[in-house]
Amino acid sequence: MNTTTLTVTGMTCGHCEKAVERAIKQLDPAASVKADRTQNKVDIQSTQPLEALTAAIQAEGYTVAN
Repeated sequence: MNTTTLTVTGMTCGHCEKAVERAIKQLDPAASVKADRTQNKVDIQSTQPLEALTAAIQAEGYTVAN
């Protein structure tokens, strides 16, 4: 399992955090994910490649920077 922290902008509420977490969980149900809108950070432990994780978050409408 790989651990990564992504900078994600556009999360403004708890619903946004849950949307990002749900997007990662749909991609990898075994993933551990914690979104923090106040820090614009998402901590992820997953076997999926970084590109797939980024794409899942972007598909929800958020901007991802490494």
